[in-house]
Amino acid sequence: MKANELRAKAVVVTGASSGIGRATAVAFARKGAHLVLAARRQQALEDVEKQARTFGAETLVVPTDVSDRTEVKALIGAAMGRFGSVDVLVANAGTYLRCPVCDLTVERVEQVMAVNFYGSLYSILEVLPYMLERRAGHIVVVASVDGKKGVPPDGAYVASKFAITGLAEVLRQELRGTGVHLSTIFPGRIDTPMIADVRVPSASPKSPPEKVADAIVRAVLKQKAEVLVPRIGPKALLLANAFSSRIGDRLVSSLHLGGWDDN
Repeated sequence: MKANELRAKAVVVTGASSGIGRATAVAFARKGAHLVLAARRQQALEDVEKQARTFGAETLVVPTDVSDRTEVKALIGAAMGRFGSVDVLVANAGTYLRCPVCDLTVERVEQVMAVNFYGSLYSILEVLPYMLERRAGHIVVVASVDGKKGVPPDGAYVASKFAITGLAEVLRQELRGTGVHLSTIFPGRIDTPMIADVRVPSASPKSPPEKVADAIVRAVLKQKAEVLVPRIGPKALLLANAFSSRIGDRLVSSLHLGGWDDN
């Protein structure tokens, strides 16, 4: 796909009120796409809408709790009603829980899974029938490097990202030949409000959300299956871990890749 082919395409972005979602919405607006902005905070969405409109984007704000399947259904229905199609879905909404496994409760794990796994699943299941019928469309799943290598003390978060990563990997293969494409994005530590209180080592600094947003747009344009952001640090860790999980564990520990609380 050429960059100008995104012009007037309808792009739904969940978790669009801040961080990666906000940056992604603006990146697509720069390409001339129509935007459907979804998150729980309406005022924050309206702020993103104002920014996107400076690039001439047509927008629709739909306050949505992605953990509620009824609200996700309404979101996709609103997008279809306004623009007639959903050409790109960016399933980005997420939540973060920093807690050792031994201190977790089932309820807290369920809360994380409700957003990070089921929130993405609900939106994917809603857009798939339309995309398959048209034999066109692109689904972007924003996972995490934590969905490839578990890093303590993020047990619940890691579990949710492994889950959505596995689902996306299977779906990508099932979509072969249908005209519908899927990309999974694996950000490392990103400088967003979600992990503002987590300090990270200089060996693995936080990347700006705009870097992930640009990678998402490129993934759609080039129909990439998987993208690591940034590439070098996470790729080295995953290669080491593939060779030996013990080496991967030692890298995580010795480089303090789990970070530490800023308090």
